[in-house]
Amino acid sequence: MTVAVRVIPCLDVDAGRVVKGVNFADLRDAGDPVEMAGIYDAEGADELTFLDVTASSGGRATMLDVVRRTAEQVFIPLTVGGGIRSTDDLDTLLRAGADKVSINTAAIARPELLHEASRRFGAQCIVLSVDARKVPAGSAPTPSGWEVTTHGGRRGTGIDAVEWAARGQELGVGEILLNSMDADGTRAGFDLEMISAVRKAVDVPVIASGGAGAVEHFVPAVRAGADAVLAATVFHFGHFRIRDVKESLRAADVEVR
Repeated sequence: MTVAVRVIPCLDVDAGRVVKGVNFADLRDAGDPVEMAGIYDAEGADELTFLDVTASSGGRATMLDVVRRTAEQVFIPLTVGGGIRSTDDLDTLLRAGADKVSINTAAIARPELLHEASRRFGAQCIVLSVDARKVPAGSAPTPSGWEVTTHGGRRGTGIDAVEWAARGQELGVGEILLNSMDADGTRAGFDLEMISAVRKAVDVPVIASGGAGAVEHFVPAVRAGADAVLAATVFHFGHFRIRDVKESLRAADVEVR
């Protein structure tokens, strides 16, 4: 059975506003998250992803309010990530209206959290967010050549990104959100090589993120193995619309919703 490819706008939220930068720096305001979520829902987005980019305790309270208000207005699945440290944090977000929760740094610190979360809430709720980059020159190499990073791609962990995605599947996550830190915000295209490597290592859905800059970039990401394509800058600043991406995918005989 062919599963339709999902097109997902990503809203990076800081202090209750959507922001966007390049390689997670030079953030600029892109609008009100609840308002933007409503627009994307009306435009045919298949899901929405909210990432709390500061995720301080104050940010968490702001984020819960944003999630609640969005969930009241939007009827597509909502994934929320940022600042999740325990299964109780997941419970709070799911009760606020999130359908799925994306876990990143906390899983690196304590991988068992993924297993605990999957057992408590079900694999379909748990997304492992993998912020990956090419291992920089002078650093210890990893088997695949990519490593997992934290702190918005600024801090390497030495953990092999492909092996980590596979480990996430073993621990019970329902999908992998694969973020290319090298491509983030550059609008130069998705990291096809990395998508392909992770696709070969896991059976769960892979969401490709980082680098979308033209409508033509999405089909190659799907051909490389992405089950869903995620973008932020190009949608927020009106470079093109969700329907343009879906039309491009349909024209390439890719099934979309």
